[in-house]
Amino acid sequence: MTAHAVADGQGEQSGPARARLLVVVAVAAEAEAVLRGLPGGAAALPLPGGTLHRAEQVPVDVLAAGVGPAASAAAASAALAAHPYALAVSAGIAGGFAPHAPVGATVLADAIVAADLGAETPGGFADVTELGFGTVRHTPPPAAVALAAQALGGPGLTVGPVLTVSTVTGSARRAAELAARHPGAAAEAMEGFGVAEAAARYGVPALELRTVSNPVGPRDRAAWRIAEALAALERAFAALPVHELAAWPRTDRGGRPWLNG
Repeated sequence: MTAHAVADGQGEQSGPARARLLVVVAVAAEAEAVLRGLPGGAAALPLPGGTLHRAEQVPVDVLAAGVGPAASAAAASAALAAHPYALAVSAGIAGGFAPHAPVGATVLADAIVAADLGAETPGGFADVTELGFGTVRHTPPPAAVALAAQALGGPGLTVGPVLTVSTVTGSARRAAELAARHPGAAAEAMEGFGVAEAAARYGVPALELRTVSNPVGPRDRAAWRIAEALAALERAFAALPVHELAAWPRTDRGGRPWLNG
């Protein structure tokens, strides 16, 4: 990608003709994989606390936000405040829940869930929704999920809930607890819910796309397949219908802003 910086156009405001796809990843290696999957180069745009990489041939901005839901929410909010977007996508590599998403699989979220946001109680874990303090779940637009799934389809694609955690699972016991609490969970990552929360504040729908580098469970770095997962992420963005997704309506059929949830 090109490294030159471009001016942040003061005249670029809202409007479907200028809306783009915002892709938020955690680290530079994931951003590089996404950009390799897109045609042409990219230009660097300054952003408070970070840098956007704007693809030059397709309507996509890529942002490496940092690790965890707080970092992803803060960085996504800065981008959403500065530029018009039709859709926000949390992307990167992840752990996969067996048997739904084995190593090497690509996962599209049909739900973005904050899996450890809540409280331990005498009766077990209670999430903040049960406690009456908000939501732990955002639902991507089903039609957008279906559009992406059609392009990414194949035996290596899984559609299911993606869990956001602040502490990566490292034991069989916690993996089993999460799987029992969230039936059908496909993957575990650390940023999706933060991106979805930020997007919801701006009336922008959100997706989450992950490629699986390791199973959720006992921490065994020797078994991780990070290079393979990054290559799968590159292939996913080469196949993703970014023009169609970047033109996604900012309002639902009733004229109301899309809210993820």
